[in-house]
Amino acid sequence: MNETMVCAVGNVATQPVYRELASGASARFRLAVTARYWDREKGTWTDGHTNFFTVWANRQLATNAAASLNVGDPVVVQGRLKVRTEVREGQSWTSADIDAVSIGHDLARGTSAFRRAKHGEAAVAGVGGPQQPEPSWETPPAESAAQRPPVPAAVT
Repeated sequence: MNETMVCAVGNVATQPVYRELASGASARFRLAVTARYWDREKGTWTDGHTNFFTVWANRQLATNAAASLNVGDPVVVQGRLKVRTEVREGQSWTSADIDAVSIGHDLARGTSAFRRAKHGEAAVAGVGGPQQPEPSWETPPAESAAQRPPVPAAVT
């Protein structure tokens, strides 16, 4: 397929809006992506132009995004870029949307606690098919606490 796939790193600018539609769950939010550059004269990082994208999520991704994201959260969004131009009240408007394939917190700027969706939650969002068994993620008993890497403190 000839689609423009993008990866955008930015902050959640609006609280996700969740809707249950006949075709399944849907959620949308605005993503603010601000370029930063090193200002040699000032010797500091400076904010550049901010681009805003409307991010659309469907099915289980919509359910999980609505439950996980808040305004200001740093996120990474991967998806299909869709640029639309339309005329409203005699003026031309251009908007850039991202049809999300994946959304996650940006761990370069903080920590996150992942929780797997419960089996019943997938059915609510309209995702069908048999569920895969949960893999065993237990640490082998031979590894002592002294050998494990330290867990960083939560960043606020």
